[in-house]
Amino acid sequence: MKKFRRKLLSFSILMGVLILVACSEDHDEKNASDGEAAGDEPIEIVTTIAQIGDPISKIGGDLVRVDTLMGPSVDPHLYNPTQSDISKLDGADIVFYSGLNLEANMVEPLESISSEKTVLAIGETLPEDTLLEDEEEPGAPDPHIWFDYNLWQDALDAAVEKLKEYAPEHADEFEEGKQDYFAQLEELDEGAEKLQNIPSDQRILVTAHDAFNYFGKLHDIEVVGLQGISTESEAGVSDVNDTIAIIEEHKVPAIFVESSVNQDTINAVIEGAADNGIDVEIGGELYSDAMGEEGTEEGTYIGMYKYNVDTIYEALSGGDE
Repeated sequence: MKKFRRKLLSFSILMGVLILVACSEDHDEKNASDGEAAGDEPIEIVTTIAQIGDPISKIGGDLVRVDTLMGPSVDPHLYNPTQSDISKLDGADIVFYSGLNLEANMVEPLESISSEKTVLAIGETLPEDTLLEDEEEPGAPDPHIWFDYNLWQDALDAAVEKLKEYAPEHADEFEEGKQDYFAQLEELDEGAEKLQNIPSDQRILVTAHDAFNYFGKLHDIEVVGLQGISTESEAGVSDVNDTIAIIEEHKVPAIFVESSVNQDTINAVIEGAADNGIDVEIGGELYSDAMGEEGTEEGTYIGMYKYNVDTIYEALSGGDE
């Protein structure tokens, strides 16, 4: 009887060990499965403007899911975040914004979450001596850096480095995506060469606000913006009259409206010029602080840039190569 009890006890202990091992294996398999599932999920990225969102989505590919807060025709200078925006920021893994006071009304919520997750103002990673200054506010930088695609490439590079830090196991893939995308940016140089064929005295870009100074510096074009760098400023009568004088002196054939800026001041210039016997027309609508509709060429950073170059060239040169 004692021998039987010892066998029964040994059997019970053995079964207990087997059950514990089985449970442990199930637990390990579940954890491994959960880990694989988590690893398969794309990185949730929120960007303020599409000029960041579009390149990052192309560079990251299937490894990222990008949500851009400000769509077509939205002015980032004046934009106020909605409750939906705050929820998206809270749910993001990484947040990229331009900075340099472009998204002035979003600074507080962006800074408030920076202690919890990766938040990067990509424009503020650039050396100060590469930035242009706001003529109306000395010491304040011009935030429209995407109009110099060389600077924008450097800013995007800083964003990609953050992606590599967040997911080092995908660093090689991010680097490959970046190199592929940056190679496409080289096409912009070739396409913009024709701007040099515009007669030098007509190489003057008149727009609603001062968003194109980096563009002008890169392509040797004088830029006249009726409003200041921020659309919060307003153009006065003297601004309109000074612009009309420039148009008359240089026989500028066309001036431009912007997709994200009210065109009343541009209309005032055209009407004032007409009163002075000067014929000037709207050369087209340019994309400055916002890009085009999603799904269109102008809804991509490269497509938007090419569109602006073509529109400016056609209007100021008459299309003669």
